[in-house]
Amino acid sequence: MLNLSVILEDGARSTPEKDCLVFGDLRLNYAITDMIANQVANLLVSRGVRPGDRIALASPNLPYFPFVYYGALKAGAVVVPLNVLLTPREIAYHLEDSGAKAIFAFTGSPELPLGERAFEAFGQVDTCEFYVDLPATPGATESAIEGAETLWKALEGQPGEFESVQTSSEDTAVIIYTSGTTGKPKGAELSHNNLMMNAVVSAGMVNPHPDGRDVALVVLPLFHIFGQTVMLNAALYRGATLVLMPRFDGNEALALLEKEGVTAFAGVPTMYWGLLNAAQAAEAGKYDLEKIAHNLVDAVSGGAALPGQLAEDFVKTFGVGIKEGYGLSETSPVASFNNPNVKAKTGSIGRPVWGVEMKLIDPEWNEVVKEGDEDPVGEIAIRGHLVMKGYHNRPEVNAEVLRDGWFRTGDIARRDDEGFYFIIDRSKDMIIRGGYNVYPREVEEVLMTHEAVSLAAVVGVPHDSHGEEVKAFVILKDGASATAEEIIEWSKERLAGYKYPREIEFRDTLPMTSTGKILKRELRA
Repeated sequence: MLNLSVILEDGARSTPEKDCLVFGDLRLNYAITDMIANQVANLLVSRGVRPGDRIALASPNLPYFPFVYYGALKAGAVVVPLNVLLTPREIAYHLEDSGAKAIFAFTGSPELPLGERAFEAFGQVDTCEFYVDLPATPGATESAIEGAETLWKALEGQPGEFESVQTSSEDTAVIIYTSGTTGKPKGAELSHNNLMMNAVVSAGMVNPHPDGRDVALVVLPLFHIFGQTVMLNAALYRGATLVLMPRFDGNEALALLEKEGVTAFAGVPTMYWGLLNAAQAAEAGKYDLEKIAHNLVDAVSGGAALPGQLAEDFVKTFGVGIKEGYGLSETSPVASFNNPNVKAKTGSIGRPVWGVEMKLIDPEWNEVVKEGDEDPVGEIAIRGHLVMKGYHNRPEVNAEVLRDGWFRTGDIARRDDEGFYFIIDRSKDMIIRGGYNVYPREVEEVLMTHEAVSLAAVVGVPHDSHGEEVKAFVILKDGASATAEEIIEWSKERLAGYKYPREIEFRDTLPMTSTGKILKRELRA
């Protein structure tokens, strides 16, 4: 028997007075955090929620998220985290597809009318039985949404003790929806064992601070599996203090790194880019970068390929190397890790983590092996304790991506003689120009070394004779200048004739998901 909520319960037993959650001036210790989660569990049981029922949760990085997340798990329910940027139509789809019995949603600011959107969606789904408002005002018993009940009102009179349901390790704990880059989003069913094992493995990769402190800045969205495993479950498993940041901003993140003495940070590459830009643009003395560098002993990147130039610049500024990991929603997520404390290679996603196998396959599932002097190249397939049970209600898709315990990822990589994997690109992002395969990441890596380029994203665009042409969207560094012709000629000297971009478009910003990934489908459109 195993219930993932033991991660919080164990912290409440062993270090009840230690800070668990920090948000602004609010500091909640492990005992209080666990008590509120117990109240949520009692609330759910009182409303007829049974083990296996799905509970949707729509909240940015606020204390509400762990309250409801662990409270639902304690009750034996399945948590369905929702992206906070979804429209009412999209929320309704997730509620219907998952069969959610209830939804907890944050009533945000005018810039984030999440509660209003979620309440509208709730009214469109007959099978969703009740809605709970997570109000912007702490402790509020009156909702800003007519007809809605706030969490604090609902928790009145609920006991602060609860005996967690003894779920099976293979029971579904979370249904995490993929981004839906192709077709409608699919819900990956992750078991208690999937998430517990990945939390334990991830926790073991963190560098301990010499002073014994463990403070994690949580900027990765908790509704996303990367933030959920690496910055919620793994951090609480270690007994860390979580400093919550609802929306990433480079300047605000630097301020929190300094104020809270943060020792661990995890983010996607664009967040590291944001930290560097904020540090470089800051007025002299605005941030104590030396103090930040002294405290910060662990930095992890995932979610997208980390440009080598960005990693080098971060080390120069903050004195800590970035560990690059790899995984997907379907793998809970951490599948491989490039750990400089053991052995690392620039540009690599490392080797499989403990208990996990990886191999390269062709479209027919045949393993790709080394031939001659060339490293084998193929699609990554993964097997181990981390692989999802399957997509919720998608047997036909499961048959395509799951076979004999292996999951095929859609990511193309090469593997060297020491077993290190190097992502070449997503199979769907690959550009076919005149019959030649062009991998956008390779082109982006080169562009990022140009002295005027701050960020680059490469996509394929339709072309009459070549099928596709290589186009780069570029953000220039502050104060830098360059023309499209200059960058094209510069690239031509460094890339093969079929690889270098023929089109350059300058942008001030690039479209990104809520997790900081560049939305290439929007750039293509």
